[in-house]
Amino acid sequence: MRSGGAAVGKERTRTRILAATLTCIERWGLAKTSLEDVAREAGLSRATLYRYFPGGREHLVHDTVTWEVGRFFARLEHHVSAAPDLAAKLEEGLIFGHRAIHEHALLQRILRTEPEALLEELSQTVPLIEAAMRAYLLALLRGERLRPGVDPGEAADYLTRMFLSYVGSQGQWDLTDRAQVELLVRSQFVGGLLP
Repeated sequence: MRSGGAAVGKERTRTRILAATLTCIERWGLAKTSLEDVAREAGLSRATLYRYFPGGREHLVHDTVTWEVGRFFARLEHHVSAAPDLAAKLEEGLIFGHRAIHEHALLQRILRTEPEALLEELSQTVPLIEAAMRAYLLALLRGERLRPGVDPGEAADYLTRMFLSYVGSQGQWDLTDRAQVELLVRSQFVGGLLP
């Protein structure tokens, strides 16, 4: 039982460090946040940070971005869980995801002030996001009646790319308008996949 408690304690400390890193990035920006800042904010020593993130600042920032992206997708998945079918889940996901990205003050600040640094970090995280989303959508597609000849794996890949593209940049569609989102999903996302 002792080792279980130690694991919980380690996870709490790791989460404390990640949350402190987010606070520091909010305060000073992505490029200016240092290990000293994070250690001070977390109330821990630099040595403790290195025990959890042996790769130093780069490792810590990467894991913080990955952690925050993971939290975003966990909220997204929870939000769409009650939707009755694939199209409805995509609609709810686009509305929620677009709003959450738009309202994420830290993300919007970094996009205005340090977009290159964020894009560099996200370039390492995006393959993980795509793989998780593809697996989630593939499971949903296997429960749907698809048009003849539609390969569920290819459809999951297509929907993943479409979703990530639109949730980040809505283009001509107003993702705050439920009727437009429904039309977008029915015509562009699932129109060729479902009978």
